[in-house]
Amino acid sequence: MQLVVARIGRAHGIKGEVTVEVRTDEPERRLGPGAVLTTEPASAGPLTIESGRVHSGRLLLRFEGVGDRTAAEALRNTLLIAEVDPEELPEDPEEFYDHQLIDLDVVTTDGTQVGRISEISHLPYQDLLVVRRPDGSEVMIPFVAEVVPEIDLEAQRAVIDPPPGLLDEADAEIASGVKDESS
Repeated sequence: MQLVVARIGRAHGIKGEVTVEVRTDEPERRLGPGAVLTTEPASAGPLTIESGRVHSGRLLLRFEGVGDRTAAEALRNTLLIAEVDPEELPEDPEEFYDHQLIDLDVVTTDGTQVGRISEISHLPYQDLLVVRRPDGSEVMIPFVAEVVPEIDLEAQRAVIDPPPGLLDEADAEIASGVKDESS
């Protein structure tokens, strides 16, 4: 099975290093020296990681055969893809691969059926579970412990504790920074 583990950003310096936007919770496992990654577009790879380092909070990688800034810049926006055994699990029991979550039934803590996870949206600050409801509509659930307290892979379900308004706008609580002066 293939997992996108990073996206190449801009070139860094003149010796072929690139910045990468990490898309895995296990970069030390997937993006270490010697790792061979396929690419999207396929014409850019495969790429073998020669070295890596952190600079100013960003991961920098150098690939074998990419020796200058021009070659590094040509890789910009390329996705790096690792081949992973589908039976492999993340080291942290609180982490999940996308393929483990897709198609899980989603229920609230009181057992109300919400729908089924159709995709995972990876955003810079948090991930979202995209849930297709029985009526065909979609709802996006923040994938944080307060909202998704339980993932039960054996039972093939995700239990959510949605705040008011997440599933039904009519239940939303209106918050305002302006005090009501009429009271």
